[in-house]
Amino acid sequence: MNLRVVNGVATGAERADRLLQATPDSPPGLSRMTALVFAIACGLSVANIYFAHPLLDAIAHDFAIAPASVGIVVTVTQVGYALGLFFIVPLGDLFDRRKLIAGQAVLSAVALIAVGVAPNAAMLLASLAVVGLLAVVVQVLVAYAADLALPSERGRAVGTVTSGVITGILLARFVAGVVADFAGWRWVYLVSATLTLVMAVVLFLMLPRHETERPRTSYPRLLASVVLLFVQEPLLRVRAVLAMLIFATFNVLWAPLVLPLSAVPFSLSHTAIGLFGLAGVAGALGARWTGGLVDRGRGQLVTGLSLLLMTAAWLPIAFMGLSLWLLVAGIVMLDLAIQAVHVTNQSLIFSRRPDARSRLVGGYMIFYSLGSALGSIASTMVYGAMGWSGVCLLGAGIGLFALAFWALTLRVGR
Repeated sequence: MNLRVVNGVATGAERADRLLQATPDSPPGLSRMTALVFAIACGLSVANIYFAHPLLDAIAHDFAIAPASVGIVVTVTQVGYALGLFFIVPLGDLFDRRKLIAGQAVLSAVALIAVGVAPNAAMLLASLAVVGLLAVVVQVLVAYAADLALPSERGRAVGTVTSGVITGILLARFVAGVVADFAGWRWVYLVSATLTLVMAVVLFLMLPRHETERPRTSYPRLLASVVLLFVQEPLLRVRAVLAMLIFATFNVLWAPLVLPLSAVPFSLSHTAIGLFGLAGVAGALGARWTGGLVDRGRGQLVTGLSLLLMTAAWLPIAFMGLSLWLLVAGIVMLDLAIQAVHVTNQSLIFSRRPDARSRLVGGYMIFYSLGSALGSIASTMVYGAMGWSGVCLLGAGIGLFALAFWALTLRVGR
């Protein structure tokens, strides 16, 4: 393994990397097959949070929830996710991740079944909150992948695994739409529960049985160290705010999109609406190469260009009434940009503290979840008050703010 040397001495981060990877039981980097399985597992887990987006109209009808308030279905899931990021993800730096990951997957399946059989809105919302709480297994897997990868390949490895996350988010809409049209929205969650149980078994069998020695500390101190990381690492603070802004933008588009597309003049089915998620997948997969650019020190360039593209994407989206192909173009632009920034964010923060990657990604993703929750509820409220044009103004405004914030923080972390 090549180490960057300054005055003949390896940097502290690289020494920590060497200690993490030099144990007899450690594999030589992250194999492509393992990265692919991680990506699939991440995609399946994170999809559980986003199945509700194309189903909001059906859920609102079944539980008599007003259209302007139905965004709460997505918001409670994101709140649960945020709690899991703080209280569960840091455990990856303390306990055996093989058992932690498999255990979360099994419990997620139980929560998904509860959603599928929920008799009332209270049960639905409580179950969705638990689904969000346990879906943070995604971040444990991403941090694990960063640990297994060689330093020179970490950005690419994170890009591959994270592509599974974004693909899962976007394919969730298509799959949910198809299943809902054929069997009803409840079966979306029941089918996912079955697949999640299968994935739990696969991960338990394939993950390494032996890991590097974990630090001996108490759970309260572990949680306190997450907060301390924000004090110690200015780059983490900057990238966390960017995560909040880009995923607020992401949900400003996707949370209310089913409402205009299912109404006149479009009157599209759930399956047809879900197809727009495939355009987002194309954009997200197109951003895999950004991890390699970050490995070569181009993280700030990728961030600036991507935020500019994210903001510009709202122009074709605003004119989707003229042609749905404009909406497709805007979705590709938006999701490509968001995935590129997200991969860059994680690659940069993982290089700061190799000994605390689970805590780093947990703290970072709290802001992702906060942005997602705020974007979901704000966009459905704006749609109820101002229609689709108001949603587009909101999305573009967040994009401009993100660009300004990035420009003002360029020196941080250099």
